[in-house]
Amino acid sequence: MYLQEIKIPKERIAVLIGKKGEIKKQLEQKAGVRIRVNSAEGEVSLEGPDNLVLFHLKIIIKAIGRGFPPEKAMLLFDEKNSFVSFDLTDYAGKSVKNLKRIKSRLIGTEGRARKDLEFISGTHLSVYGKTVSVIGETERAELVRRALQSLILGAPHGPVFKRLQEQIKSSEEQELEE
Repeated sequence: MYLQEIKIPKERIAVLIGKKGEIKKQLEQKAGVRIRVNSAEGEVSLEGPDNLVLFHLKIIIKAIGRGFPPEKAMLLFDEKNSFVSFDLTDYAGKSVKNLKRIKSRLIGTEGRARKDLEFISGTHLSVYGKTVSVIGETERAELVRRALQSLILGAPHGPVFKRLQEQIKSSEEQELEE
């Protein structure tokens, strides 16, 4: 038996467990593991016969901890999808004002920038705490990560979205040729 541990924000523990433990049970059944949760500490222990499965499940639980609803995090059971997350304090420093400004740029008015990025790329985004995270097909998630970094560094939304659209279109055309 192997054991993996992960810590997630305490306020996300209820989401991980779900109503009447549904989400936790669903994850345990799908992965064939046992999940133990210490709600007071935000610690999650995974126990199972396959360490690779535990590692993969750890990423799914991390995605839930980073603000994704469980049904979106479970997209990571499909190997074509990946999870990308990075810390916004790497760009904002210790300034709460800079962090708030960056998060506002990524989310946009009434969530429009985030929705546009998701629509263009077919990925899912979460801006939670001091992080921004992406779930989607591996290549697209990487393209979105680059677009997010451009936005963080102050690039205008329009050109960033247009470049992302062109990159995805080019990627799709290349796939069709292969």
